[in-house]
Amino acid sequence: MDSLGKIFVAGHRGLVGSALVRRLSSDQPRILLRTHNELDLTEQSAVMRFFERERPEYVFLAAAKVGGIHANSTYPGDFIYSNLSIQTNVIEAARRYGVSRLLFLGSSCIYPRDCPQPMREEYLLSGTLEASNRPYAVAKISGIEMCGAYNRQYGTRYLAVMPTNSYGPNDNYDLQNSHVLPALIRKFHEAKTRGDATMTAWGTGSPKREFVYSDDLADACAFLMNLPDVEYDRLIARDQPLINIGTGEDLTIRELTETVKSVVGYSGVVAWDSDKPDGTPRKLLDISLLTSLGWKARIGLREGIALAYRDFLKILAKENNP
Repeated sequence: MDSLGKIFVAGHRGLVGSALVRRLSSDQPRILLRTHNELDLTEQSAVMRFFERERPEYVFLAAAKVGGIHANSTYPGDFIYSNLSIQTNVIEAARRYGVSRLLFLGSSCIYPRDCPQPMREEYLLSGTLEASNRPYAVAKISGIEMCGAYNRQYGTRYLAVMPTNSYGPNDNYDLQNSHVLPALIRKFHEAKTRGDATMTAWGTGSPKREFVYSDDLADACAFLMNLPDVEYDRLIARDQPLINIGTGEDLTIRELTETVKSVVGYSGVVAWDSDKPDGTPRKLLDISLLTSLGWKARIGLREGIALAYRDFLKILAKENNP
């Protein structure tokens, strides 16, 4: 990226957006940041005015409405409306006002529920989606298609990245609406604090998941946006300008639960509520395309969970001492 070009990080207060700001701040002083109160990305006219006034050259589209199984099942209309609105407004504004490169962040839930493992980029749209998060997945798939369609029709240079499950600082630890890893951190901490003999986890523990620490994810995004033109243009020239980001390793939810339990220091017993949904049986990304370009994750899962737990304790301290 040109060191003089403005960079807009949409969603800079979220898990991935805040990691992007940490990653970019040492390289680029001209980062554009707006809170939701300053710029509502679901309002088309406001987004257009912002792009017309600021003229960013690079855009990281990390803003999204996200959540775990419970949130996706409870608020499907909110998830599809908010995400379609945000990405449509930002991508169209980027086209109108000449953004050089845009990176759209999706989710591994775009792939079919019973997708062959590991999931390659070309498996997109090859089968039925997981029902519990289908509205969110359809919105993200629409974003990928929009990037590809704009590249073909308008000559834009937009790339979509599909990260595996991410976690780290500024995660959402709300028990009703968070993803599995931050929810486990909170549940184990509270069970330890109360001295509970048992902590209940959702499902059977048998599904397998892959996790990437948010700072690794941000580093991968910056790496891709800084690729030389030849390599970058080769990625966006594909019918679906899509690349997976992950670690290439997964584990069962039961194994994840035991790791979080150990890091938090909970000494009780884990009980499994099999009446709760498991979700997709397995979601391991094929990251061979990314690794062929020379990038790999650096932060191991146990180390990352320890860093995330430290962040949770800081957030908790602020909540208790406002």
